[in-house]
Amino acid sequence: MKSKNIILKLLGLAMIFTVSCQESLMDMNVDPNAANPATTNPNLVLSTVLTEAGKTIVNLGYGDIAGVMQHTQKDGWAGGHNLYDWNRNNSWAGYYGILRNNKYVHDRAVELGFELQQGVTLVMKSMMFGLITDLWGDAPYTMALRGPEGTPEATFPVFDTQESIYRGILDDLERANQLLSKPRSEYNSTIQGADVYYNGDPAKWRRLANSLKLRYLMRVSDKLPDFAKQGIEAILANPAQYPIITAPVDDASMGFAGISNDTSWPNNTRFDANESNYRRIKMCATLVESMRSKNDPRLSVWANRVQIPLVVDENLPAGTDRIENGRRLLSPDVLVARNISINDINQNPDFVGIPPAIPGPQVYNMSPDANQASFNPHVSWLNDIYRAASGPLLRSRILSASEIHFILAEAALKGWNVGNTAEHHYNAAIQASFTTWGIANQAAAYLSQPNVRFDGTLKQLIEQKWIASWTSAAEAWFDFRRTGFPELKAGPFAIRTVLPVRYYYMIDEENLNQANTQAAMDRLQQTNFSQVDGLNSAWSKPWVIQGTNKPW
Repeated sequence: MKSKNIILKLLGLAMIFTVSCQESLMDMNVDPNAANPATTNPNLVLSTVLTEAGKTIVNLGYGDIAGVMQHTQKDGWAGGHNLYDWNRNNSWAGYYGILRNNKYVHDRAVELGFELQQGVTLVMKSMMFGLITDLWGDAPYTMALRGPEGTPEATFPVFDTQESIYRGILDDLERANQLLSKPRSEYNSTIQGADVYYNGDPAKWRRLANSLKLRYLMRVSDKLPDFAKQGIEAILANPAQYPIITAPVDDASMGFAGISNDTSWPNNTRFDANESNYRRIKMCATLVESMRSKNDPRLSVWANRVQIPLVVDENLPAGTDRIENGRRLLSPDVLVARNISINDINQNPDFVGIPPAIPGPQVYNMSPDANQASFNPHVSWLNDIYRAASGPLLRSRILSASEIHFILAEAALKGWNVGNTAEHHYNAAIQASFTTWGIANQAAAYLSQPNVRFDGTLKQLIEQKWIASWTSAAEAWFDFRRTGFPELKAGPFAIRTVLPVRYYYMIDEENLNQANTQAAMDRLQQTNFSQVDGLNSAWSKPWVIQGTNKPW
């Protein structure tokens, strides 16, 4: 009996020791410096949502899509930028990562009763899902962001149709408009320290919500014309209930701190010792020639003048190739000896762009040394402001008054009641763009030119909107898809003879979520230009342009 008691005591001590060890191990696995998701202030994560979204948007519109829309061209590492050689590597992982953080902020805001954060996160949810469906088409939406549930439906989500995603976005924005309708003083929370767009002003967030509604209603206007007309007219008919962005002071944009590469303007030279990324990006001839033909003063804000213009003069002695008074003087026989046509070079004395998707962009316009491609002195580099890590004009441009006035001008052209004429909104859009770029006092002279004065055509309107989308070219791409304007042509070395209209679904998605990805691909419209890739092609048409004969 005595021995039995000893054994029981030993077992008891062992159990106490085991439990205490488990508790100690559990305590050791808790990071005392980490935020607790159950108690964290949602503003700590909201700041990450906003900054990551801002960087994503500028990297898109200043990156390869600027190449697609022929704002810029690269003379090195040019495949994705100039040629659309994307190779199914366009991942949406970063977009969904932002959405996961955004969902956490929203759910915490619901727990805490913070209506301000709820409204802001619905705007951000709409913006990011809008980008996903704009870029890829059908995508996980209703079952997205539910992975922690562990069910097969959450782990392998279905792809919602593009139409249903747009409708869901518009519903969320309507809810956001309601949540953001109170004066700042009436909210029980603030986002002032976290809000890098509007410094915590709910009235401006409300304007953004309703302005996004205008963007997406116009996006579906060819597919759902009555729905879009009703939605846009309802917003314009009740400005008190649906305030929108009409002045640049209310633009949604994000500046850069410039204290590290991660918090700086992309391709800046402060954190790139050899400046290679900045120097690879040059102006595209398509944009340059369009702006030069209109004497557009924004060109000198965005681009540097060509360092050494070319001058071909038949009166020069044979064999002349010299730099004199800041110009490179050439006799025609020098071109002949190099098998270069006079039509293959550009003698503009001010701004010279690289034509889209040409062979050898690094030696365009007789660059003196192919091994020094990025130093080509005979084409225009981007303005020196884009060397910097930060600056007053270096902003991620998310949605602007200029864009909204262009949307309303287009609605007026369709005969919809938006309270003013198409010409009024066209002029206001250009004025807003000039104001944004610091040259407001030059807009009137620009608008007075015969080839700028409004001619009542969608072609002119969208071309001006394309120009104004500098550094945010993704919106120009989405407009091009549905309108066919501007009438851009793919360059000779592009991998197709027309511009792409969407991103490929990624290889990983096809492998890991095969059935649902295949169902989404089956809903794409295959075209003559997508047959090489099959259905999952950048030249297969998503719902938003199926049956429209646009853009080609």
